[in-house]
Amino acid sequence: MGTWRGLRVAFVLGSLFMILLIIVYWDDVGGFNLYPLQEHRHESPHSDTSPLATTGPSPSTSTSRAQSSSSFTILTTVSGKTQVSDETGGAAEDHAEEEKGRDKQEQMKEETREDVGKERSHTAVGDEKQEVRKKRIMDMCSGKDAVEFPGRTRAFEQIPNRELDHLIVDDTHQIIYCYVPKVACTNWKRVMVVLSQSLISQSSGKPYTDPEAVPPDLVHNSSLHLTFAKPNEDFYRQFGSVMVRRYGNVSGTLPETAAEAFAAGIKPTFQQFITYLLDPETERESIFNEHWRQVYRLCHPCQVKYDFIGRLETLETDAEQLLKLLEVDHLVRFPSGARNRTAASWERDWFAQIPITMRRELYKLYEPDFELFGYPKPDSVLH
Repeated sequence: MGTWRGLRVAFVLGSLFMILLIIVYWDDVGGFNLYPLQEHRHESPHSDTSPLATTGPSPSTSTSRAQSSSSFTILTTVSGKTQVSDETGGAAEDHAEEEKGRDKQEQMKEETREDVGKERSHTAVGDEKQEVRKKRIMDMCSGKDAVEFPGRTRAFEQIPNRELDHLIVDDTHQIIYCYVPKVACTNWKRVMVVLSQSLISQSSGKPYTDPEAVPPDLVHNSSLHLTFAKPNEDFYRQFGSVMVRRYGNVSGTLPETAAEAFAAGIKPTFQQFITYLLDPETERESIFNEHWRQVYRLCHPCQVKYDFIGRLETLETDAEQLLKLLEVDHLVRFPSGARNRTAASWERDWFAQIPITMRRELYKLYEPDFELFGYPKPDSVLH
């Protein structure tokens, strides 16, 4: 019995020893896989596309995994250093960044589309206005309108040179500009000076590049444009003294200078000025001065086919559109600044003492301009 019991104990101990050896052996060679089946069925221990990618001296240094229901962590040994990345969290952050980037790009595209749409809409409106303005002139010049005016049917070659003095030419940019006094002409002349590089700045010794830097007195210099160098004196001698002498019942010799005449209280009234304009003798003597000459006689719209017609009332938008049309908006900008605005009561104040018959004669004198350029008939003055 003692011998049999000893053999049985020895057998049991031997079996336990063999089991331990088997356990140790299989653990060393990785024969036990304790990973969840759901994840393991998508993994290959040697696949680079596996959710668990390891590098380093042996798999045992990097096969530790923390499990969760929503994410898993990869531990990777690179050059002996352990790097940890939360793949789900990292992917989520990358995805969020990508989405943010795409949203920003879409926003920029949308803003660009809106800007382009606004610019196209603005351009379309401007083009439509120009077409209306040009068609009105075309209809007037073709005789469709009942208003008749001198020179409507004559050829360009029949226009005297003295009546072409308001056409400023820039050969470089192939621009012809007809200026109308007191209709932003100073700033437009400045633009033309910059484009043509016809004036040299005394400070830099180079042509002006900024229209606002061009002095007004140089812009209106008679060597560039046909205007008066000394307006007050010239106007008094050529026009004011004539008006006073003809229609003012002034006896004796008139003062020689404007300063002396004004000091003596001698100056033409508004009614005398209108009488001068309506006097047939005035027209026979000489062409009207540019400041009260009709626009159709300044710019000859029936002989010159203008591509663009600007108005003082829409100066800013017209200027912007025109410079783009001429493709010079990268070279020059239209100067900004205050414009002279006539008081709303000017009609009542100025025409209060003018007989109604004279008002109507005055309108007939300028009616072609009203019709050509789309201005309403001044009924408050005429009735």
